[in-house]
Amino acid sequence: MKIIFVIDQVYLHGGIERVLSIKANYLSSIPDNEIHVITIEQKGKKACYDFNSNIIFHDISINYNRSISYFHPKNIVKLPKHISRIKKVVKSVKPDVIVVCSHSTDTYFMPFICKTIPKVKEFHYSKFIEKNKRENPSSLFKKNFLKFADYVETKYEKVVVLNPDEQKYYKSNNTVVIPNPLTFFPDNTADLSQTIAITAGRIAPVKGYDILVDVWKKITGSFPDWQLHIYGDGDVQYMNKLQEKIVAEKVDSTLKLCGSTNDISSKMLNSSVYLMTSHNECFPLVLLEAQACGLPIISFDCPHGPRNIIEEGTGHLIEQYNIQAYSEKLKTLLKDDELRLKLGSNARKNAEKYQVKKIMELWNNLFNELVIKAKK
Repeated sequence: MKIIFVIDQVYLHGGIERVLSIKANYLSSIPDNEIHVITIEQKGKKACYDFNSNIIFHDISINYNRSISYFHPKNIVKLPKHISRIKKVVKSVKPDVIVVCSHSTDTYFMPFICKTIPKVKEFHYSKFIEKNKRENPSSLFKKNFLKFADYVETKYEKVVVLNPDEQKYYKSNNTVVIPNPLTFFPDNTADLSQTIAITAGRIAPVKGYDILVDVWKKITGSFPDWQLHIYGDGDVQYMNKLQEKIVAEKVDSTLKLCGSTNDISSKMLNSSVYLMTSHNECFPLVLLEAQACGLPIISFDCPHGPRNIIEEGTGHLIEQYNIQAYSEKLKTLLKDDELRLKLGSNARKNAEKYQVKKIMELWNNLFNELVIKAKK
């Protein structure tokens, strides 16, 4: 089977890019499969994740100005070239299936080119963030654009969402739930004896790290030996404000911004609890990674991802923004070694459901279904 994945780039660290590498590598290891990846703006840079050497890359070098909207006139003028180059690659490869991974301009035209080829659109963000815009559109253009986006989604053979809660946001009846696979499943788990709490991800306001500072301030007096390590990079302005708050709240001796790492598994294996305070999440893969390492988790019950991962007995879901309840649960977890071990063991068992082979069976079934249907 020939499969094309379409993504903006694979040189920046991110969840979509990491998941693509796992899926593409798995599929490329199956005999008779031929995997292609079309990038829109790779800029000659090396992929930040490992891809099997037999995966074929095509960069069409559109190079949109990412500091402005894709629909700004300066970017829109590049659209004809984008469409033309995509069509050229597709015509050359003659794929059985096309999968659109990232959410850029190709999302909106892909269903209308090479119509005989089945196409799948993946959504890696929660449409919860569009709820207010849809209920109170800021302009007639925005209202009509959202209607157009809904129409486009109906033209894909399948729309893949990451959890069941997301399906209610789609007007089409072509959605299917396929969660992301684990990026790793270590042989060993954390022994949970280290006095280190951990969190990781893009440093951006949506992740609520400033709230986590407030939580941490409430527990440091009772647990002066514990440290909180935050891994990741991102919004420089937000990072600077976050560091300023850490110092202002006088928790800088125990709360560290550690920067990005290519080995988050070893950091998790050297920790004892994972914390999340995001405003919203779709399917936070990092929570599964923490569970695979045997870490108990405390997270806000934000829309919609954590509740689909943190099952009863694997951690604690806290009412959104209830800092007091969050800090009390954290205090209980830090002082109770047996509770940490129990929750961590259950978390590890839960993570087993998301190992690569199990998730990729769902993708293989979907591809086979689409190809058979297309041939009828």
